[in-house]
Amino acid sequence: MDKKKVGILGGTFDPVHLGHLILAENAYSQFGLDVVLLMPSGNPPHKSAGEITSKEHRNTMVQLAIDDNRHLKLSVFEQERDGYIYTADTLKLLRENNEDCDYYFIVGGDALMSMDKWYHPERIFAQAVVLAAVRDDVDDVALKERAEFYKQNYNADVRLLKIPAVEISSSVIRDRVNAGKSIKYLVPKDVERYIYNNKLYS
Repeated sequence: MDKKKVGILGGTFDPVHLGHLILAENAYSQFGLDVVLLMPSGNPPHKSAGEITSKEHRNTMVQLAIDDNRHLKLSVFEQERDGYIYTADTLKLLRENNEDCDYYFIVGGDALMSMDKWYHPERIFAQAVVLAAVRDDVDDVALKERAEFYKQNYNADVRLLKIPAVEISSSVIRDRVNAGKSIKYLVPKDVERYIYNNKLYS
């Protein structure tokens, strides 16, 4: 029996934006995944609790963003755990609880370059295929070299994920809201409405 191919796209999603959705959709289509889990972080080790919007707001925005897409799903798996949350531990628990699934961990190209500095990278590479996003206007030589380095040193399976060149970041969206500037077409319409109705980022 074939295992279910499950993509994982993590992040604070503060807020979720079209760049996240483009990344998830391209991973789904390029690698024949069955589903992509958008997994908002609970307590990421690199950010203090006061720096990020409440998980309730972030989860609602993700759900609003993906309501019309059957193969993108919200997962609160990381938020149900206490303490600092590390990717290596998340993948271990997911695999233990879902033996019928193979996992594909989706990262940006910039993140791939530093994954050997993450918490137990050897455990991450042992438990998931890594899909590293590379914009289709970018020379990917450095990423290919990094993928080969991980293959040689960690027996990693790293595959490059081609995505359109779309420059959007959550921090820019927060700054634009705070400055009274438009965020139309940077986030889904329902997310834009939710941000304004709940006076987020202003």
